[in-house]
Amino acid sequence: MISSGINAEYGEKSVPSDKIFVGGFSQGGAVALYAGLSYKNKLAGIVGLSCYLPLNGDFPGAAKPTNISTPIIMCHGESDVVVDLRFGEMSYEKIKTFNSNVTMKKYPNMGHTSCPQEMMDVKRFLSNNLGL
Repeated sequence: MISSGINAEYGEKSVPSDKIFVGGFSQGGAVALYAGLSYKNKLAGIVGLSCYLPLNGDFPGAAKPTNISTPIIMCHGESDVVVDLRFGEMSYEKIKTFNSNVTMKKYPNMGHTSCPQEMMDVKRFLSNNLGL
């Protein structure tokens, strides 16, 4: 599903895949991490908010060579009771074993939600990785 959406932008609309970001919050973030790392063409970046890497035992084998250095930002609230911060941290540590271009941001007193600082960090990540 994610791959077909990327392919539609990449193929039909002539957007170069290295200008496409995938991202999501919670389960959507989990899907974005897995799909982004395993996508066949180079992506601009991956954004994972309050999430984890599902099927992490598949990695690094499931990661495509084109995306093992793709920039990744993971953001997580330290007070998240839906997706415990430990799962985000374990996923970050796993990804870091094969992709040194991953960043983890933590936000005190933030639960399973977002905050202005997180959105500013994501904006900075997107701008930096698009060369803006």
